[in-house]
This record gives sequence, structure tokens and C-alpha cells, in this order.
Amino acid sequence: MSSETAFATGQRARGLGPFLRSQMRNIAPFLTLIFLSAFFALASPSFATLDNLGNILTQVSVTGIIAVGLTFVILCAEIDLSIAGIANVTGIAVAFFTAQESYVNIANLPLPGAVAILLAIALCAALGLVNALGLTVIGIPSFIMTLAMMQIAAGISAMLVRGQIAYKVPDVITTLGSGSVGGIPWIVIVAAIMLLGGHLVLTYTRFGRYVYMVGGNREAAEYAGLNVKLILGAVMVISAVCSGIGGMLGVAHFGSAQQNEFDTYLLDSIAAVVVGGTSLFGGRGGIGNTIVGLFVLGVLNNGLDHVNIDSFLKILIRGLILLAALIINVYAQRLREKAAE
Repeated sequence: MSSETAFATGQRARGLGPFLRSQMRNIAPFLTLIFLSAFFALASPSFATLDNLGNILTQVSVTGIIAVGLTFVILCAEIDLSIAGIANVTGIAVAFFTAQESYVNIANLPLPGAVAILLAIALCAALGLVNALGLTVIGIPSFIMTLAMMQIAAGISAMLVRGQIAYKVPDVITTLGSGSVGGIPWIVIVAAIMLLGGHLVLTYTRFGRYVYMVGGNREAAEYAGLNVKLILGAVMVISAVCSGIGGMLGVAHFGSAQQNEFDTYLLDSIAAVVVGGTSLFGGRGGIGNTIVGLFVLGVLNNGLDHVNIDSFLKILIRGLILLAALIINVYAQRLREKAAE
């Protein structure tokens, strides 16, 4: 090997190391997905089947719908802890405005299906707007503001159903939440459309570029003339509306609307975004990362059921994987800051 060839090879090798470190946040979740899929496929013959793939897609659909909006928020280096509460109150609201069977002991207000859906969406958008105003006008940190909204949404849910359970929702919501077309559940199709829409907005629109700019360097975005408060307010409303849609379809999918039905979706949605590789510090990641995170969580939860792991151990394993993702996230941010010096 000539000296020139050896030098060039050394340069490529040295260049590969920094590249791999800079892409660790994206590579690690993908490798985790491959490892988990291979492990469960070997551990259980019932895991690696088309039917089970359909089960996984269905299981992560509601989380995926909610995670679309949350991705926008986290890309702006903010957080939304009210997503589960807003999903719950929106699902309950659409049932509250739908005529229930006589055995349902709820003093509700039956309205036409289209009106019920519009009112439910208006409710979640209004709650998102309150989050936005608290963050951008009053200056309350998003963590605290959305923590308060989580309790407000829970209170509204409790007032609407008062401990009872509602079952009926408008027909179109029932179809989208629990029906199928050509053997494919509608809820999977809706989740795919929303994930695709979120990706297109973030990748190909001016608003999407602004989201990345605000999350990457807020001061620079302000100096560039961006209305940072408007962008932050918009992503909070987007998050609330996505949560509301997930809540409505989730109620139809589960077959009932009741208090605390979506509590676990807060951790699941945050985990999907973070495990997938979107930076908690903003400006890095996107819907593609969220999709990988959804599959990691879906494969993990489904696979653990197939190998009959103790349910308490399952919770511990999920927590450890989330912790690993957070460590990678923080480490990747440090590498990025070091490279910028």
C-alpha cells in the first residue's frame, strides 16, 4: 500500500469515528429495534408473523397519534405533560355529547355526531391554547404549565362522567377507532397519515424549519426575525389537537370512555419520541425518529407478552430502556456542544 493510500485510509477512518458519534442518537434506536426483533423472533415462534405485526401496529397507533404533536413540542426544547389528560378529556367529551344507552347513568348532552366531534376538537384546541398562553404570554415554564393542565383536564373529565363509564361515540369515530378496511384497522391508517403529515410539515414547510430553528438556537431564531412565541404557542396547540384525536379514536378502540383511561400514554408517548432519538434539548430528530421509537416500544411490549415475562419485570425493562435512551440523548448533546467549540 502506498503512503498516499494509507494516508487516505487513515483520514476516512478518523472521519468515520466522529460521524458515528454524531449519529449515535439515530443509530442506537435502530440497532435496538433490530436486536429486540431478532431476540423475540428466536424466543417465540408466534412473534415473527404477519398477524403479530398487525397487532403491534394496532397497539402503537394511539401512542403514535399523540406522539406526532409531542414531537413538535420536544423539537422546540419544550415538554407537554398534559397530553394524556387532554386525550382523556377529549375522548370523554365526544362521548358526553353522544346519546348513550339508558343504562348509562350520565347526565349528558346528546348532539348530532358532527357537532359532538367539532366540540371535542374545540375543547382540546382550547386547552392547548391555554398551555400556549401560559408558556408564551405569562412565561410559565412548559413543564409547570402542562403539569397544571394535566390536573385541569383530569378535573373536567371527572366532572363530565362523575365516575361513570360511557360507551357510545359518533359512528365515524367508532369506525375509525375500531373498524377496518381490507383487513387493515382504520386506526393504523389514521396514525400512518398523521405521522406522514407531521413528517412532511417538519421536513418541507417553512413552519417545520422554524420549529427546528427555535429548538436548535432560540436566540439566533429571534435575531433572524422569527416570532418565537408564536411558534411555541403553535406547537402546544398542535400537541393538544393530536392528543385529542388520539383520545377520541382510543375511546372507540377500547370501547369505553372513563376517567384515567389514558394515563399510561404520557410515559409511552414521551418514551416513543425520546427512545427514537429526538433530542430533549431541541433542534434534532423528527417524525422518523418517533416512528423508530414507536416500533421499539411496540416490539418490546408485544415481545415480552410472547415470552411470558412477569408483568412487573416488564415495567422495569421499559424503564431501563428509557433510561438508556436518556443517557444517549444527553451524551449526544455533549458531543454536539464539544464539536461546536
